[in-house]
Amino acid sequence: MKRRHLLGGIALGTGALVVGWSILPPRQRLMPSQPLPAIDQQTALNGWVRIGEDDKVTIIMSKSEMGQGVFTGLAMMLADELDARWDQVGFAQSGYDNIYNNQSVAADGLPFHPDNHGAVKRFAQWMTHKTMREFGLMATGGSSSMKDLWLPMREAGASARAMLIDAAAQKWQLPASECLVKDGVISHPSGVSAKFGELAALAGKRPRPSSVTLKTPDQFKLIGHATPRLEGGSKTDGSAMYTADFRPEGLLYACVRMNPELGAPLTSFDGSKAQAMPGVRQVLAVPADKGSTAGVAVVAQSTHQAMKALRQVHIDWGHGPAQAFSSAQIQEALKQGLSSDDAHTYFEQGDTDKALKSAAKTVQAEYSAPYLAHATMEPLSCTVWLKDGQAELWAPSQVPDAARHIVAGILGLPKERVTLHLPLLGSGFGRRLEFDFIAQAAYIAKAMPGHPVQTIWDRSQELQHDFYRPACLSLYSAGLDAQGQVVAWKNRSASQSIAADMVTRLLGVPGGGPDKTTAEGAFDQAYEWPNAQVSHTTVKLPIPVGSWRSVGHSHQAFFKESFVDEVAHASGQDPLAFRLSMLKNHPRHAKVLQLAADKSGWGQALPANPDGSRRALGMALHESFGTIVAQVAEVSVKDQQIRVHRVVCAVDCGTVVNPDGVAQQMESAVVYGLSAALFGDISFEQGRVQQGNFHDYKVLRIDQTPEVITHTVPSDAHPEGMGEPGTPPIAPAVANALFALNGQRLRSLPLKLL
Repeated sequence: MKRRHLLGGIALGTGALVVGWSILPPRQRLMPSQPLPAIDQQTALNGWVRIGEDDKVTIIMSKSEMGQGVFTGLAMMLADELDARWDQVGFAQSGYDNIYNNQSVAADGLPFHPDNHGAVKRFAQWMTHKTMREFGLMATGGSSSMKDLWLPMREAGASARAMLIDAAAQKWQLPASECLVKDGVISHPSGVSAKFGELAALAGKRPRPSSVTLKTPDQFKLIGHATPRLEGGSKTDGSAMYTADFRPEGLLYACVRMNPELGAPLTSFDGSKAQAMPGVRQVLAVPADKGSTAGVAVVAQSTHQAMKALRQVHIDWGHGPAQAFSSAQIQEALKQGLSSDDAHTYFEQGDTDKALKSAAKTVQAEYSAPYLAHATMEPLSCTVWLKDGQAELWAPSQVPDAARHIVAGILGLPKERVTLHLPLLGSGFGRRLEFDFIAQAAYIAKAMPGHPVQTIWDRSQELQHDFYRPACLSLYSAGLDAQGQVVAWKNRSASQSIAADMVTRLLGVPGGGPDKTTAEGAFDQAYEWPNAQVSHTTVKLPIPVGSWRSVGHSHQAFFKESFVDEVAHASGQDPLAFRLSMLKNHPRHAKVLQLAADKSGWGQALPANPDGSRRALGMALHESFGTIVAQVAEVSVKDQQIRVHRVVCAVDCGTVVNPDGVAQQMESAVVYGLSAALFGDISFEQGRVQQGNFHDYKVLRIDQTPEVITHTVPSDAHPEGMGEPGTPPIAPAVANALFALNGQRLRSLPLKLL
């Protein structure tokens, strides 16, 4: 009885603590637990900015720059509130602290419909933000960076500005309220003035303001204006540093060959021939870890020597579960999942089955999308140096603190003894959320203590040992009334679960439960269906899957927007008018769609190509990562080859921080998505990937790239994601244009004319 009372009291007390904690606001994100170290006579005014005596403003970056322009956008937000000159702004990588944890990416991943504004959703988001502040990760992904740091960066700039003003007022013995700040200079009407650098040391000793007033949009000087990229110059002159560019003293090089059958073991190897070759230091087995496949590595004095020697290693490979799966078996498993009763319903309203039965007309179609590789510009590489009971690593990671933790575990070191240098990333697209190549590099360096070792994958290893965008099948049914209006909408899709796969490979326990990414883009859209049901069946397959640019939206948008076009055609309505009829209570979406239509010349006759062949337009509308994008693709066909000439994009992403950045991301997303739409396909034979390089995993060439024109909707709303939302609409826009051009309805990716 005493034990029960004691346990009950503990439970009540714990519950009270949890409830009390849950109602408190999230803790501040301005000051780290330990002050920023003083570097090069720079004074830290908070956890996000240091100012030097030389007047240089260094903005601290907790995100990974992988070509998306996040360093520039984040710096613009802080510098604008600080009133700094852009030419005095630089950047430095942050350390590790809870204030740098990404709160938005987890909150955005909750499986709620965007139209849901209820108390449960608000509480779940509130708790997620609080939890991620204390127990989350520094992470760059989910198009969340600008959204996550919109307020922290601006508050950091405004707070530093207030401290500089306070320092000037103390130095001059004048009222702070009379001091002015402009372009990195604080002045007073009496005629005295000082640059930031002259006041920084004194400002660092002043108390931090308990609250700050942020600028209103009409006061912005940088935000909303086209601004050159901070790292752009280094990429132009070649001084930009990526992982493979770092050359610590005594560097050795390692190349890896993994079992071509995914997930299968290494049986044995004979490295004697390789070991005798010039420059070779060691030949060793590399275990499977963090999702990698077992393999063999050669360490040598140059990459060329390591690659050459690796070809001389005799290897006996084992077999695993993937051997039973070729593309045909995978497709059959997905078909079985599509007809299974074991589905999770993500969205439901009304009585869909009843409405379908009573519909005047029904439309049904099945769609498919293949596995896709990330094909990042920079090959995977990582350098690890184990020496004197500590380690340094150079790793292009989207989750740097987790990478450091994994390396520490493999090397048997406390995490505090592992220093991670985060260079620029040569694109990511979700591939660098993974740790397989980093774990490999740690195992190899562990075998070579005292020497820095750079492990690099060649392109074939990268394409054949990726975490692929899941293949997916989707079945749609729609019912129309006598007036051609939608009365029922039903969708079931089937694919692997990225979340379940990631939990298994990183934590070693079976992953399960609903995964929002499987059905995102299908259930969370603005169309107003009176009766609707959207569900998904998770299919378990021994193919490693991971986040690919725009994740589930990348294929679900193709399915959904293609079927919307099919239903519009079946109802006898123009695709634009049909979509607008289902957006009566969503004016933002309707505005974006209408803007794209107006700017593309929708409904107007198009001039023919010089050879007399016709062109046609196709449209798609899709919301992802908080951003609404409509695209109209102008397409023609010659000799059975699809040519996309122009893509007109309309975007509502909330406040536009850098218009150039928005346009660049839209161009990048269109090219990336169009590569997948026209060429992308990873196929399997007995668990082995059949593609090995860009000759058989094609990407868009420059002479195939369309003109991309971007128009943004003016907004003062919180900024939303921009790295991924441009990818989902391009495939359906092109497919819909092809139907308008020649009447062929292509329901499978990549798009191939019949």
